[in-house]
Amino acid sequence: MLLTIDAGNTQTVIGLYDEDDDTGEGAEQGLVQHWRVKTDRNRTADELAVLLRSLLDNVDVSMDDDIDGLAVSSGVPVVTQALEYMSRRYFDFDPVVLGPGVKSGMPILYDNPREVGADRIANAVGAYDLYGGPTVVVDFGTGNNFDVVSENGEFMGGAIAPGIEISLDALFGRAAMLGAVPLEEPRSVIGKNTVEALQSGAIYGFASQIDGMVRRFQAELGPTTVVSTGGLGYLIVPVSETIEHSEPFLTLYGLRLIHAKNVD
Repeated sequence: MLLTIDAGNTQTVIGLYDEDDDTGEGAEQGLVQHWRVKTDRNRTADELAVLLRSLLDNVDVSMDDDIDGLAVSSGVPVVTQALEYMSRRYFDFDPVVLGPGVKSGMPILYDNPREVGADRIANAVGAYDLYGGPTVVVDFGTGNNFDVVSENGEFMGGAIAPGIEISLDALFGRAAMLGAVPLEEPRSVIGKNTVEALQSGAIYGFASQIDGMVRRFQAELGPTTVVSTGGLGYLIVPVSETIEHSEPFLTLYGLRLIHAKNVD
């Protein structure tokens, strides 16, 4: 079985894939189980091993006997190092850590390919495998990432904007009269109280950002497929006018494909 780990600045998503099982739809093909945990930069390799062992034990999978591969995308260097050391110590094999020198099968048309985040490459690889191109991937995380894949399967670039939660945290920190609100769709676009006004700005405002950016990409590319992923996508997808497919585990699926390209 294969473990895929996407370590972001805020959360880490872990997927367990059965590489011999292609049942399931989209990015969930072969996905046996998944977990989402807080990213902890202070967690040691040994603590990561304890965490993984506990999660796997809950689904009757042996960390010692059943795991034969690990693929990682990480935007947090200290976490990357801990995962690499953990893999060598507890699994006795090197993980596939997405970065320079790792085969993705996708040309990177960026001025400096080393600047592209590993999760963005994994998303692009997964989206192109599922939907072809041209495709725009919208990843809702700490930042809202827009990744563009060409018709020929090339990573063209994209855009990065502040994410929903980080934007609201900044607003609440600067506006003394405003407090945190539950992230859910309000009764109407015109908020009738402060809570609904904040919800409207968050949900419909970010949906408009997504739709506006997608339409600008389409003005350059022509018709494109639009795919969403990321932990907060469920908030925006229902009210977006341009998002066609929701794949919450797209990054993990891309890691699965990349792992297969880099092992004998």
